[in-house]
Amino acid sequence: MRNFSKILLSAFFLSAAVLLAQEKDDVTLVLPGTEPLDWSEKDGEEMTSRLLSGADAFVDRKIQEALAKTPRLPLHAQDSAELAASSRSSLAFKLGVVDTRSKPRLEFVSDDSVSAQGIPGSTLVAKGEGFEIHQVRWQVLPEFLAEGLYVNPIGNSTTSSATPLMVLMPDADETPEDLIGLSDHLGEAQQMARHFAQAGFRILIPAPINRRIFTGLPPDQIQIKKSHQSHREWIYRQAFQMGRHPLGYDIQTMLAGVDWLITSFPGHAVTVAGYGEGGRAALYAAALDTRIAQAFVSGAFASRDRNWTEPIDRHIFRLIPEHGDSAVAALIADRTLFVEHTKFPEVRDRKGELTTPSFSEVQKEWRKIAVVTGEAKLPPTFHLSEAVDGVRGDRAAIAEFVKALAWESSPSISETSSPLADLRRNFDPEARHARIFLSIQRHIHRLIEESDHVRDEYFLFAAEPKLREIKGKEEKSIPPLDPTEFIANSKRWREDFEQNYLGVFDEALLPIHPRSRRLQENDHWTMWEVGLDVYPEFNAWGLLLIPKGIQPGEKRAAVVCQHGRTGVPHDLVDRENPAYNGFAAQLADLGYITWVPLNLRGKEDRYRILDRKAGLIGASHYSFFVASHRQHIAWLKSLPQVDAKRIALYGLSYGGRTAERIPAVIPDYCLSICSGDFNQWTRKVADPEFPKSPTILTPEWMAVRWNLGNTYDHSEMAALIFPRPFFVERGHYDGVSDDSWVAYEYAKVRRLYDTFGLSDRTGIEFFLGGHSIRGEGSFQFLEKHLGKP
Repeated sequence: MRNFSKILLSAFFLSAAVLLAQEKDDVTLVLPGTEPLDWSEKDGEEMTSRLLSGADAFVDRKIQEALAKTPRLPLHAQDSAELAASSRSSLAFKLGVVDTRSKPRLEFVSDDSVSAQGIPGSTLVAKGEGFEIHQVRWQVLPEFLAEGLYVNPIGNSTTSSATPLMVLMPDADETPEDLIGLSDHLGEAQQMARHFAQAGFRILIPAPINRRIFTGLPPDQIQIKKSHQSHREWIYRQAFQMGRHPLGYDIQTMLAGVDWLITSFPGHAVTVAGYGEGGRAALYAAALDTRIAQAFVSGAFASRDRNWTEPIDRHIFRLIPEHGDSAVAALIADRTLFVEHTKFPEVRDRKGELTTPSFSEVQKEWRKIAVVTGEAKLPPTFHLSEAVDGVRGDRAAIAEFVKALAWESSPSISETSSPLADLRRNFDPEARHARIFLSIQRHIHRLIEESDHVRDEYFLFAAEPKLREIKGKEEKSIPPLDPTEFIANSKRWREDFEQNYLGVFDEALLPIHPRSRRLQENDHWTMWEVGLDVYPEFNAWGLLLIPKGIQPGEKRAAVVCQHGRTGVPHDLVDRENPAYNGFAAQLADLGYITWVPLNLRGKEDRYRILDRKAGLIGASHYSFFVASHRQHIAWLKSLPQVDAKRIALYGLSYGGRTAERIPAVIPDYCLSICSGDFNQWTRKVADPEFPKSPTILTPEWMAVRWNLGNTYDHSEMAALIFPRPFFVERGHYDGVSDDSWVAYEYAKVRRLYDTFGLSDRTGIEFFLGGHSIRGEGSFQFLEKHLGKP
């Protein structure tokens, strides 16, 4: 069918070529009110490249503009405390560090996982020079139990208030055993935990979630291997939708350790430290928690302008300009920060790579700290060093760190150390990793299970408290509510949805500047291709079908028809296409004006990378859609044949996704029809057990949106469209979801319309078919609410 579509497409352009040859002086080759379209592309697929390239250039410029906006956290301003508190709150939200941690409690466990109170011999892992190592676990969140090693200093100074406390997080692909010298993974010079232990620190070393694919997990987790995702990406793709993050779980693990250390050893100074992923967690933990006196950050501090090139599990929404590393470090300005620049962990996968920045790049970001704090120079407690030969956490660096702390006395770090012997008989690091991994996943799944209620409280019940009052009632008859207040209040959440979840660019739209050329004509309509300006680098483009027989002064309803992923506008005119069935042409046959815009979801990974770039500054590929559709609406309203009050949106698949999100923020669309997409979106993208191929198992790693599971699922998007008409078209055998879950989510939409006495404005049609436009119930819905053309 795709070949047939290409043949038909060629025929369209051949027809256009004939028209141009025969009527080159005929003004009807250009739509009245527009200029000639002179773009050189020959078909929709090439136009996809043009638009994506423009969008990419635009977002690159916006990133550079964001980087130039250095945040201000002046140390000596009157409102400095309030500014810092606001920045910390915003950073905690972006990292997902929002859950109340469990009561501090450390449990010492033996090598066969039998719990023990105190420190019995069965928990002893090894003894070193001046310290001993125990196996421990501690509760972080109700479902999440961290595990790792506890390094206890031994000797006369262990009870002194000068004994420093530390939580030390390894890089994702290293273990506590690696850092303390119980494995041969790291050379002695890089055994950071061992050096800190020799310096007299009491240390908790958590075991992190690693980047490997499928290691030691039970058989029911085999889908992770099939999806070719790392453990961190697997957690990311579930957590991100729920406003949580793998890095956030690392930070919560460290802070839970800090809670226990402070509770157990009051009056002792606490340090957080780490390398690689652990170094980044340490930097953020110290920025968030002012109880932390010092931070040692190795192989992590850098500019975040290319965060979008890194592995997907490192993606943080709206990171810049507010929270680049210099601004995060500024939140530690009244305490001690030691940054060791060394070789970063080398990570490469199909979604990004982590590389080591040059020392000069790190210095540039480091110097920006003074700009953020409004000081002439950096705080005297801030230290930046460059590791020799890429070695990290070596004796010299740690000795320098200890010296910077100006402790009265601390043990010297030995130049050589005796090998450590692991006394455990049955220890399995893979089994430990699996336990930690599954406990984080359980926490996320509880969030998913509770998300319906959380979303109700976030939007519906806040916009209209009476909805909460009647939800649990069982009366035989409940009088409809007056929708006036809910409609007025919804404007606030409509703006919230666009600003904070789809994302908005700080840029004014250009004049639309329409350009056109005629492509095809038949007995029913004439088809034009039209280009519009959106932003300086970015255009919109599509096909306009104008029915024949429109009388002067007559106004017709217009239907914007949106294609899905990898599609092009011509697919919606092709009557042989089995998914779209030429529905844009069918509607034009009936007398509706149809506009078929190109979306940015072609070229697969190109639009995904575009989404990551935009996400760095708090936008998304939907930000381009919203901007484009605002231009579509403005242009359609300018056409003399179009009734400005009767412009509808109808889309399939990703086009159906557009039909849920765009009218939710653009009230100019008077009606919306979602085909082949409506379902329980939170479960679809974040729950691996969701029926019918959950998105988490697919390459659609950008399908998750930050915190959307707690705010707006598909029924809430429909509530933002309310009271305008909204319709769902669903094939029983459509693999995007399961009938029962579509019905579950739609029931909430129907309840809302019913509750306000507007049940005639919504509908759903299930039909015997698949992922396609049926065009029966939906066409009747259009006629009912738009009127006959």
